[in-house]
Amino acid sequence: MERLTLCGVQTHCAFYGIEHQRDTAVVFLHGWGSNGGAFGRLLSAAGEKYFTVAPDLPGFGGSEEPKTPWGVEEYADHTVALVQSLGIQKVIFVVHSFGGRIAITLGARKDLPFTIEKMIFFGAAGLKPKRGFNYYAKVYTYKLCKFLLTPFPEIKKRYQAGKGSSDYQNASPMMKQILSKTVNTDLTPLLPGITAPTLLVWGEKDTATPLYMAKIMEKQMGDAGLFVIPEAGHFAFAEQPGIALAAMKNFI
Repeated sequence: MERLTLCGVQTHCAFYGIEHQRDTAVVFLHGWGSNGGAFGRLLSAAGEKYFTVAPDLPGFGGSEEPKTPWGVEEYADHTVALVQSLGIQKVIFVVHSFGGRIAITLGARKDLPFTIEKMIFFGAAGLKPKRGFNYYAKVYTYKLCKFLLTPFPEIKKRYQAGKGSSDYQNASPMMKQILSKTVNTDLTPLLPGITAPTLLVWGEKDTATPLYMAKIMEKQMGDAGLFVIPEAGHFAFAEQPGIALAAMKNFI
């Protein structure tokens, strides 16, 4: 394990596998609220053949928070800096949830200093979810109440405390800003620009990034295939590790 300074942020990074063969590497990017070690058995399995890198993304695990409210582009730049600092020429990305936002952004870039050989998306985020009337009613009611309570800061603070997702409630002030910024970025327009072969591995019962999102990705990306794990949810690689491991090995 090492601590690297990347984009001005101290970044905790774990390594697996054949460190002296860095021409091609597998880089794991975890989901929101998680860390690089969350991939479990997938890390050591990838390390059997490749130099394998599992960073704690800034603001998670043992890594520092960004000094400013980063968006997806800044997290993508941080990943580029990581790959370059390790002298890697070719990358296989294995990502989950929030890490998918970074991979989509990088996959659509045309000026990367390395080649993306393949990508594996486990329940990747990045697409704008379908929202119903009830959702928007709650959002605008919240915004109105927050505005009306502006003259009463203590009451406003108590009102806001119980609102938002569990990820939002558990985040620090800086990470709350980052979550709001990244979650509201729709990356759907970038999908047609992704040409690297991509395996979409999805839990059949994923509610955080529903299966319809994977089907959109499969249709719009240049070279993508979908593999659905029955009965699994958002953390399909942890719920069905044997199946997830076999899918990863067969693809890479």
